[in-house]
Amino acid sequence: MKKIVLSLAGVMAAIAFAPEAAAVPVFARQTGMACSACHFQHFPLLNGFGRAFKSAGFTMMGAQGKVETAEGEHGATLSLPNNLNLGVLTTTGYESVSGATANTGGGNSAWFVPGSGGELSLFMGGRVAEFAGFLSEVGLGAKAGGTGVGAAKLALLFPVGDMRVGVVAHTSNGQGVAYSFETLNTGAVNTHKMTALNGNNQGAAVPLGSSNHTGVYSASQYLGTATAATGLSLVAVNDGLGFINIGKYDMAPVGTAAAGALPLTYVRIAGLFEAAGFDMGVGLQSFSGTSKVAVGAESKATVIDFQAQGEVSGMGLGVYASYGSAPSTAAIGGNVLNPLNLSKRSSFNIGAELGIIPHTATLQLGLRSGKNGGAAGADGDNAFLIGGTYELAQNIELSLTSTSQSGSAWNAAGVVGKTMTSLMMEALF
Repeated sequence: MKKIVLSLAGVMAAIAFAPEAAAVPVFARQTGMACSACHFQHFPLLNGFGRAFKSAGFTMMGAQGKVETAEGEHGATLSLPNNLNLGVLTTTGYESVSGATANTGGGNSAWFVPGSGGELSLFMGGRVAEFAGFLSEVGLGAKAGGTGVGAAKLALLFPVGDMRVGVVAHTSNGQGVAYSFETLNTGAVNTHKMTALNGNNQGAAVPLGSSNHTGVYSASQYLGTATAATGLSLVAVNDGLGFINIGKYDMAPVGTAAAGALPLTYVRIAGLFEAAGFDMGVGLQSFSGTSKVAVGAESKATVIDFQAQGEVSGMGLGVYASYGSAPSTAAIGGNVLNPLNLSKRSSFNIGAELGIIPHTATLQLGLRSGKNGGAAGADGDNAFLIGGTYELAQNIELSLTSTSQSGSAWNAAGVVGKTMTSLMMEALF
């Protein structure tokens, strides 16, 4: 894998109608490169170039000049981009779900436009020093989650031979501890994924997040690991070989001082390799500990994941598979990653995306075979997903995603979200 990259149009994922970090032009301005330079098939999926940029802590420069000084009194230098780079993300779309929702205005369907249901967010970030970079998100519109900082992180990753080693300080309202550092596209973090999340049609979200489109192809997202999280992660990364992320955190959202003891532990190990012309990755996630924010509640789960990205007959092909489990527990607050807590919650997930028109249109398929942690015989939680994307421009993407869910967990009368269809347009500038 190449060690030096001068490109990134954006490295954070956009998700449908929810306040999440996205592929924004903050880093395109820093590098002067097109979106496709760092994304596999379409944003927000990362390719090898995108991984290298992120692995360097958002510090790589391209088109922009730098403000630099010679070594100061203590041997330190100043090395900043000429400009503070900003970007804007907007989402517009429509969603329909089965069942009677609590959306009294729209019933089981809803339209979303920027700043009213859809996202309107400002991103800022980029190089801070040769070894440091920053990214933050501020919501601007009246929508679920409100106005204010939605996520932020400061990466201090120092060069050590062919590696970068350091600490990432992070906070987010709903991206999970994996937001600290992640480069695979398996849904290990909800900002690098193949599919969009469902919308925020009020009352449409099924308990446990099962209606989430990404929860069809990603075990980590099915288990609900995208909690609020604030903490520190120790990261060691070689962008061609893999990375290790060991984090201490608590499920504290942005803007609180609740994450005092950092009692939860996150361990992420991922390896990268090439085989048969495909760029491949395999990894393990481990969540453990008892929260002080969610008093007495454990966060306990294990996920293994795999990805392969390459070409077949000139068309891009990505395959993403994962298996995760979250045990039941006797802890007072239960296991937040297994809310029903009557039996083990588990899921095998697989997704595939084929570039039917190279660099323009894709077709997506996803499948989940899961158990929701409920009573035996009533815990079957399976799903099938079909969708696609179309690039109007490298910074304007259309997506259409439809999920159908089945199994004993969906047999109750009046259940909401057994089927869900979401149409979304993301515009980034």
